Amino acid sequence: MKNILGDIEGFQWDKGNIEKNWLKHKVLNTECEQVFFNEPLIVADDLKHSQNEKRWFLLGRTDLDRKLFIVFTVRKKLIRIISARDMTRKERKIYNEEIKKHTEI
Repeated sequence: MKNILGDIEGFQWDKGNIEKNWLKHKVLNTECEQVFFNEPLIVADDLKHSQNEKRWFLLGRTDLDRKLFIVFTVRKKLIRIISARDMTRKERKIYNEEIKKHTEI
């Protein structure tokens, strides 16, 4: 799944959407962008919400180790964040198990 991120050239912030994650979940746009550069990164298809365009979700962490759940799409080699929030307890468990795998290698 990570190969979807291989050709990315940057981020696209929609004017009508740019403040939504802050207002709703207190997540800054810079935090959203940081997650894409920190390992481990879990990326999967968001089949439930991919009717009009292909979407993915990811579990990752910011530079300050805030664990986020992000839904995004890719348009013309740009990541467009659809929503971002803190991980749920279940999502943190999955992510922490992935971290264990990386540290055991």
